[in-house]
Amino acid sequence: MEAQILRLPAVRSSVGLSKSQIYALVARGEFPPPFKLSARASGWDAAAVQAWIADRIRRSRKAAA
Repeated sequence: MEAQILRLPAVRSSVGLSKSQIYALVARGEFPPPFKLSARASGWDAAAVQAWIADRIRRSRKAAA
């Protein structure tokens, strides 16, 4: 499987959070951190973002049970 890189608009769309919410979670160690692609561009590992989403779904379903 080929690694994919997500830019911020795709991350925001995938997780349904704002830029400031995403970076606040990153700062608290609760969301995968971005990595530098160039001097002015960052990206996220798509697999790490999907794992975070799956974990959130699992936690939500456990809390509801």
